[in-house]
Parts: sequence; C-alpha cells; structure tokens
Amino acid sequence: MAWLHQRNWLLIRLLVAAVAIATIALLWLFAYPMPPDRLSITTAGRDGAYDRMGKLYAGFFSSHGVELDVQPSDGSQENLERLRGTPAQSDLALVQGGFGYLGTAAGKRDRSRIETLANVNIEAVWIFSENRSITSLSQLQNLRVAVGAEGSGSRKIALKLFEQAKLDMKVIKLLPYMGLESVQALRQRSVDVVFMVAPRESTTVQAMLNLPGIQLANLSKSAAVIERNPYLEASLLPQSSLDSGIPGRDTTLLTMSTSLVTRENLHPALKRLAVAAAMDVNNQGGLFHRAGDFPSLRRIDFPTAPAARSTLAGGLPLHERLLPFWWAQFAERVVLLVLPIVLIALWLMRQIPKSMRWFLQSRVNRWYGELKFIENDLNQQAVSGLDLTHYLLRLNGIDRDVLTFQCPKDMMAHCYTLHQHIDFVRQRLHGMRGR
Repeated sequence: MAWLHQRNWLLIRLLVAAVAIATIALLWLFAYPMPPDRLSITTAGRDGAYDRMGKLYAGFFSSHGVELDVQPSDGSQENLERLRGTPAQSDLALVQGGFGYLGTAAGKRDRSRIETLANVNIEAVWIFSENRSITSLSQLQNLRVAVGAEGSGSRKIALKLFEQAKLDMKVIKLLPYMGLESVQALRQRSVDVVFMVAPRESTTVQAMLNLPGIQLANLSKSAAVIERNPYLEASLLPQSSLDSGIPGRDTTLLTMSTSLVTRENLHPALKRLAVAAAMDVNNQGGLFHRAGDFPSLRRIDFPTAPAARSTLAGGLPLHERLLPFWWAQFAERVVLLVLPIVLIALWLMRQIPKSMRWFLQSRVNRWYGELKFIENDLNQQAVSGLDLTHYLLRLNGIDRDVLTFQCPKDMMAHCYTLHQHIDFVRQRLHGMRGR
C-alpha cells in the first residue's frame, strides 16, 4: 500500500478516472440511452384522416431532427397489434376510441403494453343511406351494409352495436367496403347503407355528402346506447351544418375520441415530443369541439404515459424548449450523468490518497502505542529478568515490522524517529538487565 500511496497520481487517479468513464459509458448506453433518431406511426388507409394527421406529425418531428415513418394499415385493430408485437412493428399509433373497452370479450379495458399520449380528435359514427330515413339500427335488417374491412375500427364498432341491438346477423349482409370504395358502392347501389367511423375532415365523409339524395341517420334512444358503451358520447349536429344542407334537421350523432397511443417502452423524450406534436397539430376547433379542447386526457382507453401528463400540463421541459431536441438530450445527460460522476471521481481522487495515508499513519501510531505500553509497564511495577526478556522480544518484533514496512517518502521522518525511540527503549531495557 505504501508503494501505491507513493504513486497515487499515476495509479489511483487513473484508476478512478477509468472507472468513472466506464460508469458513464454504461449508464449512457443502457440505463439512460439517447433516444433513437427514427420512429414510426401506424395510421389507417392512405389519404384518410389518420394518414393526413400522421404526415403532419412527421413534419413536426422532422423539424426537431427525428424521422417519423408513416405506415398505412387496415385500421385500429392492426395498429394495436403492431404496437403489441414482439418486437414492436411500430412506435406510435392513431387508434379509434373504444378499443380499450372492445379489446376483451368481457368488455374490460385492454391495457397491455399500450399507453395513451393524448386524445387528439373527435370521430362520429356516420350512417349514410340513399333516400332512407333511418332512426333505429333495427331498420338495417335485411339490408346490405358496408362496415369496413376486417380489423377496421368501423367494423368492430358496427358489430358491437348490431349485437346490442339484437340484429339477426343471418339476414343482414355485411360488406367490407371502406373509404372512397364505399362511396362508389353506394353510388352504384351495390350497398344500401354505409356505416363508418371517421372525423368530419375525412375525404370519405366529404365525398358522401356530395352524393345526390344522401341522408344521415338520426338514431333515437342514443342515451341507452351510450350507457352500454361508455366510450361513446352524444353530439348535436345542427341543421344544415354540413355541405349540401345536410342534415335536414338537428341530428344527434354518436361520437368518440381518437387517441394517439404508444408502446410502453418508447423513450420518454420521444413520448414528450409526440405530445408536443399533438399540441401543435390538434389544437384547432372542429365540428364537434372547440379550439383548445384537444389534445386532452379525458375519457381515455389506455393508461396515461407519465411523460404525456406532465407535457400536457406544463409543456416541454425548459431545456427542450430552449435547445434543439438533440442538444437538449445531450445536455440532460451531461447534467444528470456526467457531471455528478465527474464530481464524485474528483472527490475520490482526493480522498483515497488521504485515506491510504491515514491507514499507513495508523500503523506507525500503533507501534508507538506498543512502545508506550512497554514504558508504562516498566514504570509501574517491579520487572523480573523474565519480564525483561519478554519486553525485548516484543521490542525486537516491533523493530522487524518497522524494517519491513514500506514507508512512503513523506513519512520517512516518522519512521526514522520511531527507530530512534525503539533504540531508546531497548537501551533502557539493557540498562535494567545490567542492574
């Protein structure tokens, strides 16, 4: 240890520095890694409302140096499956309201590995028909109804509502038309009714409104439907509030929220950035809501991500507002990882040599203590020849230990002084033996 103490600058400090660098590297790479620079969002059909929203998010992410890949899909069910996959096939998803309730047979919320970042829009349940006045789902019996493809949110909601309305599924023909394909099918009278869930801005909804003779269903007893399906709300659509003077009178529509969700293990910084994107893209008013109502965390289907709640409440952290995204992440790790470890390393570089010196000094002090015990024994009692021999043996043992002790240069004076004191006590013992 004395040899190590003499070379503390070369070994101790280098060793502490190496451990500090390794610790920083391990924490930086595994415990607190930098966020990836590329992620994906799964939406729905190409050129739909979800697809357009995803592209707006991609523009926001791009302005912060992160590439967001927009992936089309067949609907909300496939979006959730992509998030739950092992490994996950997507990082973010736009999901139709209600899927947290519809995910299990018992109607309980499905919360597995999915977190809500925010509700971002309102979608309505549209039931379009040509020259038909529909006020009840029971009127769909014996009709051809376009409900969307397998896995789509519209189809899943439709089947749930048809089941609750006790429709005979054997005499109702469900067709997989969706999007503009359903508009064409209704125009060509290939279907009688189109059931779809979409926001007002949807290209399909706008195309439907331009069809001659189109009518929008006004379901009665909507309160009973909402009571059985807590993800639904009733929204008033005023007379002639849509294109072409539709609806012909005030109409109550069933509506639900669109959610921006993510996989649970997405990097927290990217969750915050996704919420910031929603705050930038989805803060405008719409047919069923006022400006500033979205994004929100009201009536969510999946657990809220902690990063989402804090971002919606107070915005991005100060350093992410003041610095570009990647510089903010770098600065955060410097402050939280590098700086504390460097300070601890510097403190250890000072304390370890001091501790080693204290340990070496304590050994010298211990030998001085033994000398003092011998002198006290000599002063306080009559000493026989056998006792003198015993003390000489103890003294010689101390002398051997001191000779083999690798004394640091800065303690040489103490060691030489100890030798002199040992010789002094030894001479006293020899003198007492001579008497």
